Order: sequence, then structure tokens, then C-alpha cells
Amino acid sequence: MKVGMHVCRSSLHSVNALLQSLMQQKIVIRVQMKCNRCRSKAMKTAVGNHGIETVSIEGKEKDLLVIIGERVDSVALACSLRKKLHCAEIVTVEEVKERAEEEEEEKQEEDKKDVLPLPHPVINPSYLPAYCVIFDPEPSTCSIL
Repeated sequence: MKVGMHVCRSSLHSVNALLQSLMQQKIVIRVQMKCNRCRSKAMKTAVGNHGIETVSIEGKEKDLLVIIGERVDSVALACSLRKKLHCAEIVTVEEVKERAEEEEEEKQEEDKKDVLPLPHPVINPSYLPAYCVIFDPEPSTCSIL
């Protein structure tokens, strides 16, 4: 049975695609929502798509729809919002880090901030004791000390 390079590349590509699809994404879409009815319509449209875990409305003017989920097609989501609300613009699509990784990074940053460089010790020669060690090359034969 021959396994060519083409099969290996396609299997690696499928594994990479699978790993990328399992990562959580945070998608921010700007939608014109002038009233509560428009907001509820936008939320219902967003929740109706596959893989979405949380949807929230943020921003000063309450015009940003923040969606977090796995394997979410941001372009299809924006198109469905455009059909319902006539205006939707993708602002950002980014990977959501796990909380453990974020906490670990914060601890490392705090540890770096807490560690202060120690000052170099200053040695004053007047405080050093004066010792003189004499080595006798011809030891005496006397054993009485």
C-alpha cells in the first residue's frame, strides 16, 4: 500500500482545520440598533446560528454585538444580520484565550513587577578584619604547641 505525500499533506491540513475550528472565537459586529425591538431581533438572529454560546450588546451607543462561540462563521452571521436589520459590519474576529492561560500570564507579569533589583553591597575596608596567614616552608620538628 502506497501512501503518497499528497495524502499526508491533506491529513495534516484536516487536523489543523479541526484544531482551528475547536478554538473559541470572539466576534464583534457593529449593527444599527435604534430601539429595543431591533436589539431583540439582532439577539434572536445571532442566537439562531450554530455554535454560539453567548451573545451580548456592548458599546457606548449599544451598537456592538459581541458573540462568543466555537466554529462560528462570522461572514454568514453578518449576512443574516444584514437581511434582518439592513446594516451589519464585522469589527473584529479573534481567538478567546482560556482563563487559565490568562491567569498564568497575569501571575508572570505580577512576579516580574514584584521582583526589585537588589542594590550592590558596599564594602567599607575599615570594617574588614585584618588577618595575616603565614605559611612556614620549613616546619619545625617540635610538636608542642
